[in-house]
This record gives sequence, structure tokens and C-alpha cells, in this order.
Amino acid sequence: MYGIFISLIAVLIFLAIMFGPNAWRLYKVAHLFDKNSISYNFINMNDFFPTSTPIKASEDPYTFNKIDDFIMPDTYEFEGEEKQIIESIDYFNTDGLMILKDGEVHYENYWNENKETSRHIIWSVSKSFLSALVGIALDEGLIDDINDPIIKYLKDFKDTGYEGVSIKNLLQMSSGIEFNEDYGDPDSDINRYGRVTATGTSQREFAKTLKNSREPGTYNHYISLDSQMLGMLVAEVSNMSVKEYLYEKIWSKIGMQDDAFYLTDRQEVEMSLGGLNVTLRDMAKFGQLYLNKGKWNGNQIVPSEWVANSTIPLDKHVQPNAGDEFTSDAWGYGYQWWIPGPEVSDYTAHGIYNQFIYINPESNVVIAKTSSNYNFIDERQYTKDAHIAIFRTIAKSFSK
Repeated sequence: MYGIFISLIAVLIFLAIMFGPNAWRLYKVAHLFDKNSISYNFINMNDFFPTSTPIKASEDPYTFNKIDDFIMPDTYEFEGEEKQIIESIDYFNTDGLMILKDGEVHYENYWNENKETSRHIIWSVSKSFLSALVGIALDEGLIDDINDPIIKYLKDFKDTGYEGVSIKNLLQMSSGIEFNEDYGDPDSDINRYGRVTATGTSQREFAKTLKNSREPGTYNHYISLDSQMLGMLVAEVSNMSVKEYLYEKIWSKIGMQDDAFYLTDRQEVEMSLGGLNVTLRDMAKFGQLYLNKGKWNGNQIVPSEWVANSTIPLDKHVQPNAGDEFTSDAWGYGYQWWIPGPEVSDYTAHGIYNQFIYINPESNVVIAKTSSNYNFIDERQYTKDAHIAIFRTIAKSFSK
């Protein structure tokens, strides 16, 4: 028995030496969203996964003026019922919440051991930052036209599923690529992406394996790899990494006050589709930039026309409630921004497990929220819609 035990230990040591790093990453991928550890994981992603070097804080950090006069509304209306806002904040396992009105902080709070300097993963909110970079590259003439086929710039994608797909198709999540983004399905494409990149496959090579099943530009279907293609585009035309371009064009110019970082693949390429880790205050700052139509302290950082076009559903198939023939989601879609609709002019960046940058131009309100909502997978549309109801109630409360 003792000999068998020693042999087993030897085998385990060998496996740990040979496969330890990959096995650890696969374990963390599998348990990243466990109820008892999800909040910790979301502010410590750099402990488990490869990351970029830091996106350095601005040398001229901007601090919002703070006004301590906000009283959170007690209730909000949702699905014909009156619900308690504070109870919902708790139910959605909120990690941080900041509310700006007229460019000033009226509310800031943190939970679950998060704090002002916590760099929280914001998942697909990263896509909205990426959209801004595409708009800047277009304005600088690095991209000729968003109607250009992506293979004009990423030539190695010829003869893949992305041949025939335009940059605009990618921006609108309308590539026609066949893709299952169900995080609750262990065999889905998005979970397969997580596993293979955790064990060494490049994101670029993974994207080349995807097939097209619809005519591009006709159907809105959320595909995170479409955003990764945009990240590759930005890196190609700028001759910089995504994080370098983000720092030069946005981070350093709007006074981001904390370092940030991206998760990367083993080739050190940023997961620009959802791997940005950033503080709540800097999330809110990016939202304020968009509320200001891309302008900061009198300087146009993101072209105003790009901001306008990014935050409205320009075509029939990306309208809110466009119908099963045109979309797989009840919300509308701009250029990597969501438009909840139906009649309010607000828009939002949203990431899984309920990360948000919500912008309400009518009320001049920006709300940034980080969360580790372990109920998200089972209640996805409910949690998204409930948050919009909460945010709209908060925005309206300023006019009372």
C-alpha cells in the first residue's frame, strides 16, 4: 500500500510539473463564478490569468467633485410590481456603484471587499472602450471606411468565416458567424474559447476556426469574437497594442486616475472582447466622456459623430424588439453599445454578471456599476432589464 501511495504521489508531481499552469487556469475558469469566491475573483483576475503590463494612470489625473446630497429612491417599478432598490442592489451582488449628475459624484459605495482602488473585471463593457478606439482610428484615417471588409486589414482571415464581413457588421454584432454565447452551457463556443485560450491557443487562431451561417449585416446576434476581430483591427492599423492605443488616445487624455490592465492570451494579445480590469471611478469617467459627446475639457477625444452613431440603432435589424427574423435580443444595438429602448434615449455598456456604464442624456446622469451576480446565468434578461428600470428611476429622481 505504501509503495502504491508513493507511486501515486510521483505521478501527481509529474503531472503538476508538466501541466500545472494550464491545469490551474482550467480550474479557475471552471470555478471563476462560484458563489463563495466570485466577488474575490473579479477583483483579483491578475492572480490567476496572464495579463498585460499596466495601462498607467494619467499623469494629470482628474477627480470628480463630490456632493453628499443624494437620497437613493426607495422603490422602482418593474414588470408591474413595486420593488425595493436596496434589496435589488443586494440581490444582484453589487460590488460598486457610482452615480454622476452634471459631472459630479452624488453617490459612491462599495461592497464585497471592493474599494475605490479595486480593479474589477468589466467583461463586455470592454467592448464599448474598444468601439471608441475604432472611431478614433477611423477619424485619424487609419481605417478608410467602416464598410470595408475586415480582410482588407486582416489579410490572414481570407478563406475563413470572416471573409465577406465588414467592419460595420462586426461593430453591430451582425457578422453572421455561427456562435453560441451561452455561459451556462459548458459546450458553448464562448466556454470553448475560454478553455482553449487558457491552455495556449491564440485568440486569432481560434477566430479562424469559426464558420459563417447567415448573410452578414442582416441579423443581430451577439458574438464576442466579433469584438476581438475589432481589437485585432485596431492593433493592425495603429501599429500598437490595444492597451497602448487606449492609453495614448483616451486614458492619458481624460485623467484616468488608476492603473488598469487587460487579460491576455498566451501570446500576450489583449482580450479586448472582455478582459479590461478597471476601477469604478475610471469606468464612470469614460461614461462621462460619452455623455459629453466625446469631449473632455474642451478637447474632442472621440469624434462626436462616432459617439452619436455608436449609441443609436442605425439599421432595422439592430432596433429594440426587431423580431426573431432580425435579432436574438430584445434590446437594440449600436456600435458595441446597447440601446434598451423603446422610447428613452438612454444607452448602456453591459458585461456579464451585471457590469454597467449607463448613460441618460436627458437627465445628464452617468451610472457605473460593478457586480458579481452569481444569479446572472439563470436570470440574464431579467437582471439586465431590472437594472435599466433601477437606473431610470435613479435618473428621474434628480428632477424631483
